[in-house]
Amino acid sequence: MKKLSTTLFFIISLISFVSKSEIIESIKVEGLDTISRGTLLSYLQFEAGDNISEEIIKTNLNKLMETSFFEQVSFTFKDSVLTLKVKENPVIKFFDFFDFNNGDVLSDDLVKKIKENSGLKQGKIFDPKKLENLIQELKTLYQMNAYYDIKISRKIEIDDFNRVGIELFFDEGSPSKIKSFNVEGNQFFSSETLLDLFEIGEPDFFLINYLTEKDRFDQRKFDAGIEKVKSKYIDSGFLAVEIKDKKITVSEDKKNMDINFSVIEGPQFRIGNINFGGDTTNISRKHLLSLLEINSNDILIRKKIISGIQKIRSIFADKGYAFASVDSKLVKTSKGNSFDVNIMIDLNGLTYVNRIEISGNNKTQDDVIRRELNILEGGLYSQEQIKESIKRVRRLGYFSDVSYDINKAKNRADAVNLSIRVTETKTGEFSIGVSHSNSTGPAFSVGVKQSNILGTGNTLNARFVNSSAIQDINFFFSDPYFTNDRDSIRYGFFNKKTDAANLDVGSYIIDESGLTLGYGMPLDSSSDINLDFRLSNIDLACGATFSSALYEQQQCGSSDKIDNSISLEYIHNSLNDFYNPTDGSRTSLEFSLSSPLGDFNYYQIQGKTSNYTGISDEVSLMLKSDLKFAQGYGNDDLPFFKRYFGGGSSSVRGFDFNTLGSKYPNGDPKGGELSFLSSAALITPAKNLGIDNDNIRLSSFFDMGSISESVSSFEFSDIRASTGVSLSWLTPVGPLGFNIAAPIIKKTDDSTEAFSFQLGTRF
Repeated sequence: MKKLSTTLFFIISLISFVSKSEIIESIKVEGLDTISRGTLLSYLQFEAGDNISEEIIKTNLNKLMETSFFEQVSFTFKDSVLTLKVKENPVIKFFDFFDFNNGDVLSDDLVKKIKENSGLKQGKIFDPKKLENLIQELKTLYQMNAYYDIKISRKIEIDDFNRVGIELFFDEGSPSKIKSFNVEGNQFFSSETLLDLFEIGEPDFFLINYLTEKDRFDQRKFDAGIEKVKSKYIDSGFLAVEIKDKKITVSEDKKNMDINFSVIEGPQFRIGNINFGGDTTNISRKHLLSLLEINSNDILIRKKIISGIQKIRSIFADKGYAFASVDSKLVKTSKGNSFDVNIMIDLNGLTYVNRIEISGNNKTQDDVIRRELNILEGGLYSQEQIKESIKRVRRLGYFSDVSYDINKAKNRADAVNLSIRVTETKTGEFSIGVSHSNSTGPAFSVGVKQSNILGTGNTLNARFVNSSAIQDINFFFSDPYFTNDRDSIRYGFFNKKTDAANLDVGSYIIDESGLTLGYGMPLDSSSDINLDFRLSNIDLACGATFSSALYEQQQCGSSDKIDNSISLEYIHNSLNDFYNPTDGSRTSLEFSLSSPLGDFNYYQIQGKTSNYTGISDEVSLMLKSDLKFAQGYGNDDLPFFKRYFGGGSSSVRGFDFNTLGSKYPNGDPKGGELSFLSSAALITPAKNLGIDNDNIRLSSFFDMGSISESVSSFEFSDIRASTGVSLSWLTPVGPLGFNIAAPIIKKTDDSTEAFSFQLGTRF
């Protein structure tokens, strides 16, 4: 088989040149097959009618060879005709890789990208230099992953149509393993501390090392570890630290390697004087120092200085100085091992908001968004108020995404434009169908729910549910901006019939009809206080569960009873998103009191809090707790149907629905006056685990809770706990939750369940 020579052959045949240059009357080209005549001529720096000389011929021959289109090029000049003969490089017919271990160094996806970026794609003209460069790059890639015995061979075949097939064959061998990993010259930090900064190193216990492959060398991980060592020293005041003598010694058989590097620590620097210059307005030096969180004679930690400067810049930005410049300069003192920190502040004038532009709201009215903003057109710029405004818009639940940009206003040096972009999500639905949950069993439902009616921000919910446990007709309406002061109003009516036997909470049937009316007032941008009134008529029919329970029988003694109550609730909400929060908290405290004009006398106190903290870009920590307490007052007991129950997908997962707490003699759950529930979870978007869906969240959780018959009867033995994993999916029909849980604190007679699900739940 004919092999393509990797050495370009230059032929220059210059005929009939005289002592002075001559005129080219015509140009003749021979040997073209794939390349067009026009393409070739476009690379020449002369044309018919120009003078010809030996220097011009040499220059243009080199330009043609640089194109990599040709294997050979020659010029002849005779009778004023310049003849250009070429031999084209072949066209690539195919380019394949063979015998590599998929997923180790190379993978099918990586090979595909390498081919696309190599310039050796099918249909392209073959350039031997590009192949040589690629092979060297591949060898370097393998060596960076400790494959020092890598061998790459090639097979190149050219057919009769001047098409070339290229095949690369990989003999990878085995990667070298780290036998020893040492650091020298370190005094301030121990060798163990520094080497722990590397993801690679000497092998761990053989089973752990099998899983982690810590002794597998990776050049990128080694370089990253070196940078971490530098950063650790710099963050401890060693600004002049140097990493030297990085040596990687591979054994003759290429199986093992020894890694050594040395540290020159240099002096540990401290902070001398801290000086502020420029315009600090009315902000005191003491306040500025508190933002820096550094003092004279502290170890000089650059991260703290940078963080402090960002805080100072934010303080001024919140006061309207959007373009304030805060710069720091370290000046070495005469003491030698200390630096003065000089901070210069240039406010660059007050900044105002020129225009607020909103886009993406095809359905939601502009006013619904603007009324959530704490900053107005023409008002003073405030970075904190803008961030808080964006959080308020996200908390509405009308948008799947909210983002913003700040740009300087044209023709105004002292103003900016705020551009807010929203992506609307479905806030309403008409549903009719059959569903099932662990708690209520099969159910038929039909309803209309709209959280943003006609883009006004008002909520309408009309629903009918029919299951073996619950029959519910419900109408609810709310207006969160009933007044310009953000007072809210809500009202509704309902009819709900519950067969408690099918909820595993005793044999009684309660049929309740009534209405609700509520009014809310804001305390600040993230806190509200609500006053609600509820009036209902109750028909109660009791079964055998209460045959031996005296006060339950007394409450069952007659039907057509009135229950009315008034409740006062405080809510604080600083979550950064409605559907999938990663930061902030939501806290509520509610007190409810039944009216003596009704047939039941009781009160309820309930406190709830949910707190989210982002512990990385991919993971959030959620801490949630719920404490409820209820009692009768006067001479009345708490109505048994007002007791709290626990266990199930919305409570302590891993335990059967409503099974926590004491029980009646027949085994039915009795419920209690005191309920305590708590949960901790680590939550991550499913896309971080390779699931391409932004609406799925995965969680590992720990649940704990108890139901006590009364406050005085609470015992720590009442507490149950579980752990497990959960999936929350925001589907077109609503949030759907799946839980797999295992009890870790339980009693032998507890009812448990390993799997549960719920429609209408979210983390």
